[in-house]
Amino acid sequence: MALHVRDLGDGPPVVLLHPGPGLDGSVFLPHAGRLVEAGCRALLVDLPGGDYTLKTQAAAVNELMRELEQPTLLGHSFGGHVALEYALRYPSNLSRLVLMDAGGDTWWSTVNAPALLARRGFSPRKVRLARRFFNGRTAPWEFMPTLLRLGGAYDPHTSFRTFLRQAVAERRSKPRPEPHHFAVTRLTKDWSVMDRLEEIQAPTLVIAGRKDFLFPPEHQEQLAFGIPRARLHIVDRAGHNPHDERTDEVMHAVAAFLLE
Repeated sequence: MALHVRDLGDGPPVVLLHPGPGLDGSVFLPHAGRLVEAGCRALLVDLPGGDYTLKTQAAAVNELMRELEQPTLLGHSFGGHVALEYALRYPSNLSRLVLMDAGGDTWWSTVNAPALLARRGFSPRKVRLARRFFNGRTAPWEFMPTLLRLGGAYDPHTSFRTFLRQAVAERRSKPRPEPHHFAVTRLTKDWSVMDRLEEIQAPTLVIAGRKDFLFPPEHQEQLAFGIPRARLHIVDRAGHNPHDERTDEVMHAVAAFLLE
């Protein structure tokens, strides 16, 4: 399965797996330049949509990874699910692993996230919307309006104007509701790798925003504790997209980890 890849820069390669099965690798375009400036080669992957399992997505990524010398794999959010599957299935082709606001168990997004929003004081209407969205019970036309309405949860330290600007910049990725619905209802439903984390032997950076509501710090601690060679970096004043809210800190931490 051929993947569409944007190949930027030269140096130690890092393959970036995007969040949201309805998005694509262009969401990293505003940030990849920081890695290139640091001396890295950034490969922005468009994960396949449609009727694919996490296993076949990891296999598609492996077609690219095996052509690279000592590659690092970075997965954000949904891309983190694929990255974890990859690390377990193809350990010999992985030099380093970066998990950015990733989750090893979808209980956190489907059950805990709405409850956490309620505890943080979000309105009952938004809590119900989050529960419907992350359990695949929203209509296709609700996809973008829902993302906009949950913007304050995703990026709590970003002004609404800045959030809109980021959303417009990411429209080049042509968000699609169908892959999101398929992912939450079938692809990742009841998915978990928490009982296999000790099998991951690659040096791993677990990095996430302190105010992430999908995979909050307590889950990031579980990931870092379960992976034998992992370190944890929690980014203050950031939510689910710390690379948007604290770009300098996050990209510096990732680049330093890659170039050690």
